[in-house]
Amino acid sequence: MAMTKDVVVIGAGVIGCAVGYELARRGFRCVNVDRAPTAGYGSTSSSSTIVRAHYSTRDGVAMAYEGFSYWRHWAEYLETTDAGGLARFVNCGFLSLESHDDAIGRRVRQHYLTVGVEHEILDARQLADRLPFCDLRRFGPPKRPEAPDFFNEPPVDDRLEGIFTPGAGYINDAQLTAYNLQRAAERLGGQFLFGHEVTDIVKEGGRTAGVRFADGGVCWAPVVVNVTGPHSAAVNRLAGVADTMRVTTRPMRHEVHVVPSPAGVDFEQAGCPTMDSDLGIYFRPQAGNMIMVGSLDPPCDPPDWCDDPDRVDHQVTEPQFQLQVFRLARRIPALPIPRTPLGVADLYDVSSDWLPIYDRSDLPGFYMAVGTSGNQFKNAAVAGHLMAELISACENGLDHDGEPLQIRGRFTGQAIDVGFFSRLRDPVASSSSVMG
Repeated sequence: MAMTKDVVVIGAGVIGCAVGYELARRGFRCVNVDRAPTAGYGSTSSSSTIVRAHYSTRDGVAMAYEGFSYWRHWAEYLETTDAGGLARFVNCGFLSLESHDDAIGRRVRQHYLTVGVEHEILDARQLADRLPFCDLRRFGPPKRPEAPDFFNEPPVDDRLEGIFTPGAGYINDAQLTAYNLQRAAERLGGQFLFGHEVTDIVKEGGRTAGVRFADGGVCWAPVVVNVTGPHSAAVNRLAGVADTMRVTTRPMRHEVHVVPSPAGVDFEQAGCPTMDSDLGIYFRPQAGNMIMVGSLDPPCDPPDWCDDPDRVDHQVTEPQFQLQVFRLARRIPALPIPRTPLGVADLYDVSSDWLPIYDRSDLPGFYMAVGTSGNQFKNAAVAGHLMAELISACENGLDHDGEPLQIRGRFTGQAIDVGFFSRLRDPVASSSSVMG
């Protein structure tokens, strides 16, 4: 097989599909290629899909806040209908539980004021009214269940406070979101090739010329975009650019678990995605009045690196289930704990500083939307817009490394410095977990 396009996007997860859609909107003849059988089949399908603006950097807040409007106006953004239905934004807000001395929380609040993110500060009484089934005393810093004092050390009788952002929430179906973007791109002439594994980045005259597939076929294109999630480092090595970056990426295994809500608690209706830095977890409502819980990767939890993304164990484990669910049970004392773990295990594409790389590379024509670190699902549509603007500008002569592209959000008008997401940045010290 041989074909010719303007752009090849390697990857058809939610961000890859968004990049394909945004390029098709600009008239590029684009094809997304993925070795999976359908869109959103890989790590996208395991996303917790939380939509929030809580980031430790100003540009992270601005980008996520811009994303709120894409989700609120999903059908209008796609400009199409979908026989399979449209993903739904559950606009229930986002709550961050914080101690009074939380430096990152204070920084986030300042970014909220700068960007204009609607929010309110909830004191201990207001939190107790909102979460009557929670023990809102301080347990931190996070500990592991095997610590001698995990179950016995009493909490500090110093109540947490909270930051609530009403414009946030979560998406009801991660994979359907990618499928919606695929259909929207196809309506504009975008093409998707599934079951095709890229084995080489073709180069001619010192720049990208296309991709070669495992079956020997070639797609010729002057622009190739790496949006391969946990396989991003391997594809960067194919392109010969992995050693030219200050910020690199690496796959990390992660588990998310699901438990029932306590008796008499309708968390699906009354709850919202919640970040609990005091215990090192996040949790959100799940269909069927369940609670999904994941880890914030606090310092006491060693990372589970997986250098071969094709050899990951997708079975959840009893130790990790206990780690996350027992922490949640400290916050929600009446939490039922099933005997058998229920949840998903998949890979994050983690960057050196947990912030994404949205950038060109040292190989002309080769671009990257990688290192999404488990926190960029919410930004998929914004990332698609950003990457399409970046590709258009660079292919028309912009020296992005020397004069970084500046864009404005379609909805908020907020300035976003694309250079902030550069592969050549010094790693951002304030970001150290999935929360970015």
